[in-house]
Amino acid sequence: MTAPVENLTAPTSPGPIVWIRRNLFNNWYNSILSLLTLFIGYFVVTAIFNWVFNIADWRPVVNFPILYLVGQFPRDQLWRVFLSTAMVSLLMGMSWGIWGKLVRPFALSVGAFFGILALLPVQSEILSPANRALLFLNLFLVLGGFALRRFEVLRGRYIAIGWIVAGLLIVLVILPGFRGSAFLPEISTTLWGGLLVTLLLAGGGITLSIPIAIFLALGRRSSLPVVKGFCVVFIETVRGVPLITILFMFSVIIQLFLPVESRLDRLFRALIGMTLFSAAYTAENLRGGLQAVALGQIEAAKAVGMNNVLITGLIVMPQAIRAVIPALVGQFISLFKDTTLVLILGINELLGIGKAIINSDPEFIRLQAEVYIFMAGVYWILSSIMSYSSRQLEAALGVGER
Repeated sequence: MTAPVENLTAPTSPGPIVWIRRNLFNNWYNSILSLLTLFIGYFVVTAIFNWVFNIADWRPVVNFPILYLVGQFPRDQLWRVFLSTAMVSLLMGMSWGIWGKLVRPFALSVGAFFGILALLPVQSEILSPANRALLFLNLFLVLGGFALRRFEVLRGRYIAIGWIVAGLLIVLVILPGFRGSAFLPEISTTLWGGLLVTLLLAGGGITLSIPIAIFLALGRRSSLPVVKGFCVVFIETVRGVPLITILFMFSVIIQLFLPVESRLDRLFRALIGMTLFSAAYTAENLRGGLQAVALGQIEAAKAVGMNNVLITGLIVMPQAIRAVIPALVGQFISLFKDTTLVLILGINELLGIGKAIINSDPEFIRLQAEVYIFMAGVYWILSSIMSYSSRQLEAALGVGER
């Protein structure tokens, strides 16, 4: 006969008082350290709140919200920016409906960003009730795009095509416009600025660098000497010089070898430089992921008759990308912060707009701390959103668990 099994109950977590007693006041010296830390922390937090709400002068921030967002983009053409954000929000919600947990953190972050932006307590004729409503509309577009999953009309390939078409329309048609057009008049990129340029450079650099990095990573492992040699030279050369050198080369040196009528826009040149720089680093991250794939899986795929293209696309590359998600996100966050370097080339991204506002009024020169703290907060929030979304993506894919 077997002994009866006792009913086991799940252990209960201790209450907050028990936890504090065990971890903070379990002996005399821990109690002294805990009290000292609380004492210092109280005065530090009190001083910070007092400076933020009573001492700091936030006029350089709250008086120019539209400059921080889009720079000198013509105010009568802001509907083109709103249309672009609406397309992105809708596609993000539809992607959430198709791919679920893989996209959910990104979709919710986009909706929350525009919702908070619409509710900012700043006074500006540009952030009128109508424009605030247009910004808040993005949150409903994200949720509405997600709700479309109930109609079973969405397909992954259609969403992917939609992203490609939307990206091309935004960058090549909606924002720049056409010369001589009455409906979409041309807007020079010299008028673009602020967060708009920062997100375009970061988003464009990340998106365009991924396919280039995949080909470079695969090419470096190729058995063809010419292909492997080219990829090795390219990756090591780009990784061996700082990003500012790449930006200067594409902004200044390459222009000397092109005819005047064929010279590229400076924003486009900066985007190319950042894309190639990111592609070299991303390729090395992917190469590490490729080396982590077990050779037995490749041999098993060959044994069932799969060719090299199917093996790479369906077995090797998905596992390689999944294994290096933390490294890839770290590289993308670094690229996002490195967009500040284009200020040296005369492109007024977010940091450039802040410096321009400081220099616009002698009274604002003494308020540099407020401006730089605000911009640091923006970069920290957006980087934290990317990091949080990455952790959620890793959890959804089970990275490190199986």
